[in-house]
Amino acid sequence: MSRDTQLKTRWEAVVALLSHRFADGEVLDLDAIIYIIGVQELGQLHRTFKKDEKLNLMHIAICRLLEPFGYYSFDFFDDDGWPHYKVVEKLPPLKAGEQSVLMKEAIVLYFLEKKVID
Repeated sequence: MSRDTQLKTRWEAVVALLSHRFADGEVLDLDAIIYIIGVQELGQLHRTFKKDEKLNLMHIAICRLLEPFGYYSFDFFDDDGWPHYKVVEKLPPLKAGEQSVLMKEAIVLYFLEKKVID
């Protein structure tokens, strides 16, 4: 199976799983999945978040997702339990499609590491 085909298959598995679990089968988009990962990483699952907190959750997720690629590293938890990351290497300029592929690869890797998908 080619790398692209494998990524596509695994991405579809992630989308199906999360859409079923969190959206009653309505297909979640990339941003929604990033948000869910942010909530998971924060660990405060049963609370309502304000608009600015939702953006911060997405930032947490992006940092966590790109950590294995060497772009960020975990720094510390603040007094409220929010993780903070530092930039290790600046992301290269990417076109929108390239950004999407990188994030999908990172999300698939995240769920493989968590043993949620095969």
